[in-house]
Amino acid sequence: MEQLPVRDVLIRVAVCSSTLLFGGCSSNDTSSSYPGDDASSGTNNSASSGAPTASSGGAASSGGSGYGSSGSGGGSGSGASSTSSGGGSTSSSGSSGSSSGGSDSGTSSGSGGSSGTSSGSADSGAFTGPCDIYGAGNTPCVAAHSTVRALYGNYSGSLYQVTRASDHTTKDIGLLSTGGFANAATQDSFCSGTTCTITIIYDQSSKGNHLRPAPAGGAKKTPDNPADAAALKLNIAGHSVYGVHIPAGVGYRNDTTSGVATGDQPETEYMVTSGTYYNGGCCFDYGNAETNNNDDGAGTMEAVYFGNCNYWGKGSGSGPWVMADLENGLFGGQSFTANPTDTPLPSAYVTALVKGRSGTFGLKGGNAQSGKLTTMYDGARPSGGYNPMKKQGAIILGIGGDNSNGAQGDFYEGVMTSGDASGANDDAVQANIVAAGYGH
Repeated sequence: MEQLPVRDVLIRVAVCSSTLLFGGCSSNDTSSSYPGDDASSGTNNSASSGAPTASSGGAASSGGSGYGSSGSGGGSGSGASSTSSGGGSTSSSGSSGSSSGGSDSGTSSGSGGSSGTSSGSADSGAFTGPCDIYGAGNTPCVAAHSTVRALYGNYSGSLYQVTRASDHTTKDIGLLSTGGFANAATQDSFCSGTTCTITIIYDQSSKGNHLRPAPAGGAKKTPDNPADAAALKLNIAGHSVYGVHIPAGVGYRNDTTSGVATGDQPETEYMVTSGTYYNGGCCFDYGNAETNNNDDGAGTMEAVYFGNCNYWGKGSGSGPWVMADLENGLFGGQSFTANPTDTPLPSAYVTALVKGRSGTFGLKGGNAQSGKLTTMYDGARPSGGYNPMKKQGAIILGIGGDNSNGAQGDFYEGVMTSGDASGANDDAVQANIVAAGYGH
């Protein structure tokens, strides 16, 4: 993540076992083997394929999850739960039934991977996504990334693009239906008999802040690799989909964004990640970073970090923790002193959230399968150049601001807003994530 003074480098050599090249922190690797963990798999691809038309946001409820409240098809019977064609799920005791109803979003492939979908207005009784909730609170999403599901109730565009190793053609992966889940069968068919990598993660907001494999930076002088598209298969509400599996050496970035917070402007950022696949390397981040891929000093980035790097700040126990990567430091609180209220989040699916404000910041986390968010920290910014902040507005995933890429993690969805969202809306988004049905 950072380029350290000589004194700090010497200290770091004494306490950290990871390489300086990756800015890694010492910690045991908690991973089990995944297919495609070889960081050399795939090639850097900066194809500028046609992006999906972004959703304007759609109608939102003022609170609650709203996810799967209604949709086309999938009506429920007495005592039965159902999964509608729109992808939302409702649960109750009794047997479950599903209506797959829904077809491929109509994406087409070919060299260039143009998207064949456009988002329309929300259907009557449309599903509510996290960005509908934030939008209703006047803190609209300026970035919304997921390979798993739509983050707006009326989104009908593509979620991500894969590139096939056998002939280097591309395919945009869309949704089973508007506001629903990824049509993973499209990927399975396209990649059959060969391998594919994820070469674009589309931004579902109207800002067009798509993520592509990261270019070279100050810490790692060569571009990062795209993720193996088949390495992270999971179920969500009965649908088989793919997340983004990020071993060391894989990372994504956009240095020319629109609408992302800069300077001391407020923002809220969250990602759904894994509490079982992480390490102490630097740095598994999602969020705001430098636009030149270098370490530009304290306060020049603000991203959600998840893992158990303990060289800078840390929480209680041995992690993994949600922390804020503010450049030249991961912070579990106001200083590098261990914060006892920043407790480990070891669940299979984790919601990790950072709130950035003028003079203060906050950390929240929780189990993405059940329960509410816990506030891990909410208070003053660190001293030493972090107030006011000097955010630059790039977006990173899986790496540090200077392209440090010694970390590992899994990514399912993430959002960045304009403005600091209310606590009530954070809670509603967490309820929406839980209702989505990760792991079920």
